Amino acid sequence: MGLLIVGLLVFLGLHSIRMLAGGWRNRMLQRYGEAVYKGIFSLLSLLGLALVVYGFGLAREAPVVLWVPPPALRHAASLLTLVAFVLLMAAYVPRNAIKAHWHHPMVLSVKTWALAHLLANGNVAHLVLFGAFLIWSVCNFIAARRRDRAAGTRYPAATLAGTITMLVVGVATWALFAFQLHGWLIGIRPFSLN
Repeated sequence: MGLLIVGLLVFLGLHSIRMLAGGWRNRMLQRYGEAVYKGIFSLLSLLGLALVVYGFGLAREAPVVLWVPPPALRHAASLLTLVAFVLLMAAYVPRNAIKAHWHHPMVLSVKTWALAHLLANGNVAHLVLFGAFLIWSVCNFIAARRRDRAAGTRYPAATLAGTITMLVVGVATWALFAFQLHGWLIGIRPFSLN
């Protein structure tokens, strides 16, 4: 559990710099340049992510169960992960309705993904991992919306083509991950009939 917590502190701490120390971040960008800053940020993020993955794997070997979620919550989690994938695609597909309205769909995707996994899992490792991401994403979304208001940021209007593309790609990506990649990468098959 210790490696998981250290990994979360590194990974989420780095991804909180803009939220908590925006002035320091801007000074580092000016001093070292964008390429150097982003290079160091990326390397440290990968280190944090590796610690999260490895630490979570170790914690799953000896699970401490807090509660057993009812089967209905697994279905709710499946639906929420579908929403999370659509939100994730909204971050990348230009001029879609979700980005035009909510502005930060990636953070909303993380929030929805974390909530889904908290509903479907009742052990300590899941609570630590997904609880940390849920808290981070709520705080990050509030901070990002506040930054947008302060800067007067305007987002492009949505188009029907952008919105349909986002939905199709989001649903297709969710299906691929839910029915194939989740089992292969994570070792858990959410839709297994066994």
